[in-house]
Amino acid sequence: MGIFDRFKKSSQAQDKAKQLSDAAERKANERTGGKYEGQIDDAQQKIEGAIGMDRDRDRPDQR
Repeated sequence: MGIFDRFKKSSQAQDKAKQLSDAAERKANERTGGKYEGQIDDAQQKIEGAIGMDRDRDRPDQR
């Protein structure tokens, strides 16, 4: 079993990764003054999708 398989099965690890991902997105938007918010959001979605963290981006609690 690979590391990503273990990650996908661990809800605690996924919750922590989501928190870190959201924090990184907020920090990047803060540093750029929101100028690249769309690109940063797209990049976050691609990264999360690549490691199996797909989530509904329309939910307000996820932003």
